Amino acid sequence: MGWLRRNALRIYAGLAVLYMLIPIGVIAVFSFAETPKDKLNFAISDGFTLEYWQHAFGIEELNHALRTSLELATLSTLISTAIGTLMALALVRYDFFGRRASNLLIILPMATPEIVMGASLLSLFVFYSAPLGFTTLLIAHVMFCISFVVIVVRSRLIGFDRSLEEAARDLGATPVQTFRYVTFPLLAPGIIAAGLLAFALSIDDFVISNFNSGTTVTFPLYIFGAAQRGIPVEVNVIAAMLFAVTVVAMVFTVWQQGRAEKLASVRPDQEGEVAVPISVPPTPGAAPAG
Repeated sequence: MGWLRRNALRIYAGLAVLYMLIPIGVIAVFSFAETPKDKLNFAISDGFTLEYWQHAFGIEELNHALRTSLELATLSTLISTAIGTLMALALVRYDFFGRRASNLLIILPMATPEIVMGASLLSLFVFYSAPLGFTTLLIAHVMFCISFVVIVVRSRLIGFDRSLEEAARDLGATPVQTFRYVTFPLLAPGIIAAGLLAFALSIDDFVISNFNSGTTVTFPLYIFGAAQRGIPVEVNVIAAMLFAVTVVAMVFTVWQQGRAEKLASVRPDQEGEVAVPISVPPTPGAAPAG
C-alpha cells in the first residue's frame, strides 16, 4: 500500500495519457484493416493488409486537401509565431499604456467558442465583401493562433534570467549580438513549442474553417464530407503518419527545452567555483581588451 500511495499520481497520469491515446491507437489499427471501401465500416472482418500504406496517397482529392492544410498551417504558423513572439516580448519587457488590457484581450480568443468566432469572422468578411477562400482561411487561422503563441512564449520569458543578457553586454556585445547569441537560443525552445502548437491547431481546425473556407477544402473538411459516404482507409494512414511526425517533433522540443534549461542555469562563480564564460563574437572595430 505504501508503494501505491507514493506512485498514485504517476499511475493516474499514466492512465489519463493512455485514455487520451486510445482513439489514436484505433486509427493506427484501422490503417492496416482490410475493410469494404463502399460504406462506413468499423469491423475488422477480413484481417490486416499493407495495401493502404503502399498507396497512402492514391486519392487525388485527399492529397489536394492535405496539401492545402499543410500550406495553410505552415503559413499561419510562421506569421502567428513571428507576431506572437514580438507581442510577448513587448508585454513582458515593456511598460506601456494599455498593457493590462492587452493581456486580457490576448486571452479572449482562447476563451471564445469556435463557432462564435467562426460566425463573427464570416460576418466580417461578408461585410467587407471579401471573397471566401484560402486568404480568409489564413487570416482566421493567424487570428486564433496568435493568442496561443503569446501565452507560450510569455511563460518562457517570465522565467528568463536577464543577467545573462547583461553579462553579454558587459563583454562588449551589441544589442543584435546579444539577441542572436544569448536571448534567442534561450527562447528558442519556447518559440518552437509555440510554433508546433500553432501548427497543430491550424491543421486540426474544422469549425472556423467550415465558416470561412468558401470552396477551399482542407483535410478536416474533406474528412467531414467523406464521412457521409464512408471514410477511406487512406485517411487513417495519413493521420497515423501525422501523429508519428508530431511525436518526433515533441521529442525534439523536449530535448531543446532541457538543453536551454542547462544553458540558463549557468551562473557566475560562487564559493570559488569556476565561472563558465559567455562567448560573444567581437564587435567589428572594437578595441582589444587591455
